[in-house]
Amino acid sequence: MERLHHHLWLNNYTWDIIIIGGGATGLGTALDATTRGLRTLLVEQSDYAKGTSSRSTKLVHGGVRYLAQGDIGLVRHALRERGYLQKNANHLVNKEEFLIPCYDWFSVAKYLTGLTLYDWLAGKFSFGKSKFFSKSQTLALMPGIKEKGLKGSIRYYDGKFDDARLAINIAQTAIENGATLCNYTKVIALLKNTDNEVNGIEIKDTLTGETSKQYAKVIINATGVFVDDILQMNNPQSKKLVRPSQGVHVVLDKSFLNSESALMIPKTSDGRVLFAVPWHQHLLVGTTDTPLDEHSLEPRALKEEVDFIMATAATYFKRKPLERDILSVFSGLRPLAAPTNGDGNSTKEISRDHKLMVSAKGLITITGGKWTTYRRMAEETVDLAITHAGLNAKPCITKELKIHGTTEIAGDDHLDVYGSDRQNIENLAQQEPELNHKLHPNFPYILAEVVWSARNEMAETVEDILSRRLRILFIDAHAAKEMAPKVASLLAKELKQQISWENNQVDNFNKLADGYIYHIDSTQIEKALT
Repeated sequence: MERLHHHLWLNNYTWDIIIIGGGATGLGTALDATTRGLRTLLVEQSDYAKGTSSRSTKLVHGGVRYLAQGDIGLVRHALRERGYLQKNANHLVNKEEFLIPCYDWFSVAKYLTGLTLYDWLAGKFSFGKSKFFSKSQTLALMPGIKEKGLKGSIRYYDGKFDDARLAINIAQTAIENGATLCNYTKVIALLKNTDNEVNGIEIKDTLTGETSKQYAKVIINATGVFVDDILQMNNPQSKKLVRPSQGVHVVLDKSFLNSESALMIPKTSDGRVLFAVPWHQHLLVGTTDTPLDEHSLEPRALKEEVDFIMATAATYFKRKPLERDILSVFSGLRPLAAPTNGDGNSTKEISRDHKLMVSAKGLITITGGKWTTYRRMAEETVDLAITHAGLNAKPCITKELKIHGTTEIAGDDHLDVYGSDRQNIENLAQQEPELNHKLHPNFPYILAEVVWSARNEMAETVEDILSRRLRILFIDAHAAKEMAPKVASLLAKELKQQISWENNQVDNFNKLADGYIYHIDSTQIEKALT
């Protein structure tokens, strides 16, 4: 699956639908559109899921928090979508047991009641029954939890997944069903016809610098926190639609909880929920919700966000995590609806659900939502596109559609995230035994995975491999830097690049990875030592 789009630069082809943005929503929309028989093009300015869609808390969930807010409809829809996703991408979406520790009996009653309702709302899509565990049962399941005052815990089930891997597999599924997808392709202008209706895009290949024009009956703006940039290309005066809110995650060694179960902290000092989830043999702790005024492809965690996560974790963990224990810190930006009133500071009140609208003749914008409901958002978006542009399309089939890689057997080996592709990677390692070596002594990943991603998963850079195909940057930033030279040399060979490209890739990646390493200032170290 080489860069698919060299044929694109030659002609002014007319598509039925062009989607801007290769995150969860854009990819889902491309898959929905192409499986309804529409000629579909998707362009992404960077790599698939580069932004928000690779930076989630890795949960496929109905949203226990929304239940507390009384949003029953939202929860019911999300639980149904959770069921479809587990069925259609079972190599990536796993059932996860969550424990809510309770330090008073009122909490026990409250959470057991709420979660019994959660199970009931899931109906036939239920992942399992919630129940109360005594103190000793809780400590047996999660030895790392704070014992003092513990009355017990409430167990409930939700889903856990690998977000960026799912994005790649959805992209592959869309391509297998006839869509054309291009990463590293930036929209530099919207095109309009004589009636001032949007009817195309001008794009630039950011790797080669080539430009081209592509036309369509309808354009979908699915660019997340970047939606306003596209809307301003259409109308420089357009009012801001979204405001970014930052969510930060900290990754620690798995030994802090020493458990296969995940921890859900139902109420933090600022009224949010916090999760500690076992993920890729590490522990992912998050998240925060900080309103920001600007957006970028590489947002940075603020010190107070990391402090908040660490302080909250310390009140629930037996062993207090210190800053030096942080293996990686990553941030994602949620595109929340911009507040229309004067007081736009609390993101808890800003709408979490998605917004879908016709922004101009020929231009539809979809924003908000969450990974769990990506399929339904895509279906609604394509429905609107069909009526808006009078397209001739078949009914939606994505509820039943298997995602690339889905297998019947889910295992525990690190190669199991590839699902049915696992066999191909093992074959590659057998045919070329030098590819059977590990990338790093402390991690199971092998060289064959890098070669496979370059050949079959549209990886173009060291960052694509170490951030989103193998997830190492998100797990252990120092280790990722140690792997970069090896990955660069394998990629250079696959992509037929020179040594200068290789060196440049390593330099770029090291700069990027430094942003994932939590730097403790010297005053803190002195304080810690005294």
